[in-house]
Amino acid sequence: MRTIFAPSRFYLPLLTVIISSTLCFSQKTLLNNKEIDPVDLVNPLMGTDSKYELSNGNTYPAIGLPWGMNLWTPQTNKNGNGWQYQYSADKIRGLKQTHQPSPWMNDYGQFSLLPTTGKVIFDEEKRASWFSHKTETVKPYYYSVYLADYDVVSEIAPTERATIFKFTYNKTDQANVVIDAFDKGSYIQYIPEANQIIGYSTRYARGKLINFKNYFVIQFDEKIKDVHVFDDGKEINKNETLSNHAGIVVSFGKQNKSKPLIAKVASSFISYDQAKLNLKELGNNTFDEVANNGRKIWNEKLGRIAIESDNIDEMRTFYSTLYRTLFFPNKLYEINQKGETVHYSPYNGKVLPGYLFGGTGFWDTFRALYPFLNLVYPSINVEMQEGLVNSYKEGGFLPEWSSPGYADIMIGNNSASVVADAHIKGLRGYDIEKLYEALIHGAKNEGPMSAVGRKGVEYYNKLGYVPYDVEINENAARTLEYAYDDFTIYQLGKALGKPKQETDLYKKRALNYKNLFDPSTGFMRGKNKDGQFQKPFNPLKWGDAFTEGNSWHYTWSVFHDVQGLIDLMGGKEKFVEKLDSVFIQPPLFDDSYYGQVIHEIREMQIMNMGQYAHGNQPIQHMIYLYNYAGQPWKTQYWTREVMNKLYSATPDGYCGDEDNGQTSAWYVFSALGFYPVCPGTDEYVIGSPLFKKATVKLENGKSIEIDTKNNSAENVYVDGVKYNKKQYQLNYFKHSELLKGAKLNFDMSKTPNKTRGTQPESRPFSLSVNDK
Repeated sequence: MRTIFAPSRFYLPLLTVIISSTLCFSQKTLLNNKEIDPVDLVNPLMGTDSKYELSNGNTYPAIGLPWGMNLWTPQTNKNGNGWQYQYSADKIRGLKQTHQPSPWMNDYGQFSLLPTTGKVIFDEEKRASWFSHKTETVKPYYYSVYLADYDVVSEIAPTERATIFKFTYNKTDQANVVIDAFDKGSYIQYIPEANQIIGYSTRYARGKLINFKNYFVIQFDEKIKDVHVFDDGKEINKNETLSNHAGIVVSFGKQNKSKPLIAKVASSFISYDQAKLNLKELGNNTFDEVANNGRKIWNEKLGRIAIESDNIDEMRTFYSTLYRTLFFPNKLYEINQKGETVHYSPYNGKVLPGYLFGGTGFWDTFRALYPFLNLVYPSINVEMQEGLVNSYKEGGFLPEWSSPGYADIMIGNNSASVVADAHIKGLRGYDIEKLYEALIHGAKNEGPMSAVGRKGVEYYNKLGYVPYDVEINENAARTLEYAYDDFTIYQLGKALGKPKQETDLYKKRALNYKNLFDPSTGFMRGKNKDGQFQKPFNPLKWGDAFTEGNSWHYTWSVFHDVQGLIDLMGGKEKFVEKLDSVFIQPPLFDDSYYGQVIHEIREMQIMNMGQYAHGNQPIQHMIYLYNYAGQPWKTQYWTREVMNKLYSATPDGYCGDEDNGQTSAWYVFSALGFYPVCPGTDEYVIGSPLFKKATVKLENGKSIEIDTKNNSAENVYVDGVKYNKKQYQLNYFKHSELLKGAKLNFDMSKTPNKTRGTQPESRPFSLSVNDK
């Protein structure tokens, strides 16, 4: 996902993970009979070797707790640069609180700390210190780096809304800490009697926020001896400043490594008092206790899935991607003095009761991230659904991209999928009627910006598509996504017992994808208002009628009615031939719409997989479609190819943007051996399980055990499946059945089984077949 063209946007032997039978999820890995925690397999630097021109993940080392309100990261680039940490960098400017979902979305409410020595320097260029990855320790719950220019070791251990810093100065006569509240409106103050620094940042990159401030409080364990306040880079003789760019350098005199300096930091989107309350998350815990508590939390969350494997690299990749699925959206809510859940609303600027989350784009995450939460971590998604209720009440529409409020980027009305899939998968305890109301409202109206509601809705509802020639960009992509979104509204409406006349309307519109299929070319194609297909047509053209992709990618965007698409293409043989052609075609492209080779194009080009562009979301489900056409062995082959070739727990470990857990969730699901092709249904389509054994511990106390026989890098094909000891011929598993607990046994082979799963009754759900 990009925004430039908005609004579119270590070798080791046998390793075994064991799982507890209790709900504490206390998992351990066993390596030569020695226990290793899952968190020690995570590399938070996966994907950080990225840049504007080429994304290998576009991630940063996110130091925090699962779904925590705040994250922390070392900052290597200039203030305001979306690539806030790049693996290729060699200097650190600050240790920054961040809420950034991606570099394209940038950040909000950021501020930073940096220990220095000697002369007081505030300027970010001049204060930056050399560092090396050799002296950097990165864990999800802990970060440490040696700042060479100052001979200081800096360490971070966070909670959800607070963090503790430990600065170990080797020996100095002048120990300082730089606190930078960033530009675009900030405040900072030294409070001598409390030995505190307080302040706020108002900086944000997206939307229009009312009354937005990220208040922070910093409490040191040693007496501040001197302060230097900076107003837009100039030192002033005051204890506080309100300016475009406020900052302060606090000094502590002589320091040495016998007694590190401790700073406790907390923030709040509500007030200073709430920030001080949030500081209590740290309690009286020492630095090591905070870090150990964070470690336990991560092991519990990561340990929900236990793996057995003899491949340490695949284990690292699995847990590193699993880690990435547990951050966004992050909590915007806080707990007040009365113990009540409250939040600052980015939608109306008020402080209101209840849950709220932010920092995700549904265009990316409806596909696998939210279905993954519904399976493994449903309780957090219940909170998220409650948060969506509040966002609708407070803003009038559901967000499609929240950062932290409405962000005018990307397309589609995919909040429908996120809401419907949660209810279809059995989540309860929130106002689903209000959410259904929100979906109907969003389906009928354009929002206050093009990325909210449905842009072109009048055309879509009247003609059955958004025309190419009415100055609405990415019109074909919008049409295809609206049709799928209508299907999810139909599914939810049926589940809620809504009138048939109402639900039938959305069922009918779910077939609107057919309006854009051109039988003469076999592709989805833009169509003019008069009903004629747009000319000239080039299926290699990125953008224009499509979003961050071309027709080779978007032609497969019929998640809910694959059989209908098969029929349009002339049958399953031609359908499979078309699927095969994606990988056979050379990676040619037409970038004329953008006027440059955007990073998504380059990532497809260099992967040597033809037109398959796994680095972006639209085509990520396509590999699984062979299951619908009677050739599931090709799904098995290609899922292994993608997992093995395009993912690794290294700084260049992704093949494009990670995108808030979506690209990671694809890997996690695929490694388990199934994938949610169509959220809003009860099915997962079968692929090729990667590991010898995987156990998913569900929140209801049941487990899904996935055992494979003869599994190896060569034996990628599924020769047979047993479900609870019975032969199983279907190409999908049902969520509702898995929740009862399941033992899935896969026999793997070096050669494809071309009879299993080939019958029509083995195929996954399609609207035109299964809902007549």
